[in-house]
Amino acid sequence: MDVADEDARGNVPAQTPEILELPSSIRVISFNCWGLKFISKHRHARLVEIGHQLAAASPAPSIVGLQECWTQQDYLAIRELTKHVLPYGKFYWSGIFGGGLAILSKWPIEESTMYRYPLNGRPAAFFRGDWYVGKGVACARIRIGAGTKDVVEVFCTHLHAPYESEPNDSYICHRTAQAWEIAKLMRHAAERGHMVLGLGDFNMIPMSLAHRLIEAHSPVRDIWRIVKPESAIGAAENSAEKARGKAVPSAEQCLVEHGTTCDSKFNTWRWSKQMKKDLFKGKDSVVDPSIPDVRAKRLDYIFLASNAAQGWKVDDVKVGMTMRHPILRCSLSDHFSIETTLVRHQQPQSSTTTQTDPTTTHFLPLQTYDDILFMISKYDLRERKQRRLRLAHFLLEVGVAIGCFIAVWWSPRNFVAFILMLISTLGLSAGVIDGLMGGLFVGSEIRALKEFEYEIRNAREQAARLRGSATMH
Repeated sequence: MDVADEDARGNVPAQTPEILELPSSIRVISFNCWGLKFISKHRHARLVEIGHQLAAASPAPSIVGLQECWTQQDYLAIRELTKHVLPYGKFYWSGIFGGGLAILSKWPIEESTMYRYPLNGRPAAFFRGDWYVGKGVACARIRIGAGTKDVVEVFCTHLHAPYESEPNDSYICHRTAQAWEIAKLMRHAAERGHMVLGLGDFNMIPMSLAHRLIEAHSPVRDIWRIVKPESAIGAAENSAEKARGKAVPSAEQCLVEHGTTCDSKFNTWRWSKQMKKDLFKGKDSVVDPSIPDVRAKRLDYIFLASNAAQGWKVDDVKVGMTMRHPILRCSLSDHFSIETTLVRHQQPQSSTTTQTDPTTTHFLPLQTYDDILFMISKYDLRERKQRRLRLAHFLLEVGVAIGCFIAVWWSPRNFVAFILMLISTLGLSAGVIDGLMGGLFVGSEIRALKEFEYEIRNAREQAARLRGSATMH
């Protein structure tokens, strides 16, 4: 039976390992593959090499979350290469062009779901594509042992990209809402008594609003900050990182100490145009590991939650997939991977063991909720204005079309009639599209904003009651 049969029949493994006891360790990898069809250079060759590297990795991976693996062709190539170490897998379908998410596993995937984010970009921004790919969370329930609670729930995601710097990013409301949604999913999984892994390219820097929201409203913890709590909270050029007064780290320190997976000087896709041109002509460049790296930052994460009874300890964490393609000499993606090994202990004592109570929510300061509510209100006003403008454009184009139809009756020449009909057709088409976006899409988005606003207000009220109760005592 080949991999294609597996996908058609629903997660049939290439080989079925017998589960006798809980594993003593789990190797987890999260990797943004940069596999955009027609856009990403050397896409298929790079993703095939990613499959080779996963298959040959030591220690062998147990669970892998992939982002921007957009085509089934690339996914099947990776599956074929890794089926001896990762015999189970799921490619997740979403949106018009696909969500780009996949999960590979050493153990059976008992259940899977693709959860699409209610707030997820705008169709008018077709050149960005976030809305068209239907971004969301790939959810997989993975059985790692024979016990009823011997389950890992994996949530793999890719949050909306930041196209401008915060706080001027017009999509910050979308990304914050998405962080809130995945936090709820992970909290619910932890409440079921299962180990939780949150993997993905979250397009956020450590300790940003989205990062704090996830850790406050779900019992998960960022494994890099568990091991290295003093690591950078952004690129050296970022204002929040500058405020810490730390020296600009070297390119090597960025990888080893700060977990920077994006914009590293070691990544060939971040080189200058001339360096990239030289590389593909066969002239390589050597990056000095000690050179300061002001742009490198961490956007990729592994979040973990396990209760005291499970006792999973973070044994190590590192940036991986830094090797080059053996022939093309380019980096395997425009990101590096984040990788960790989790070790199970019966009586965990170490500070790197995440002992969490899934029923407890650690609320953020009230001002933070107020800031989110202000953000929602500001974005709501923007979208309502956009809806009025789009509907007005639709009505205007209807009027122009009617005017053109009437003018055709008095047209002195055929070519004038043709121009009038062309203007009418193109204008009315654009107006109808704008009208549909304003009347249908923006209306749907405003309703999703109302739900998000209610949930944040509810969280704020709970936080206020908790603080009031603590003050009384």
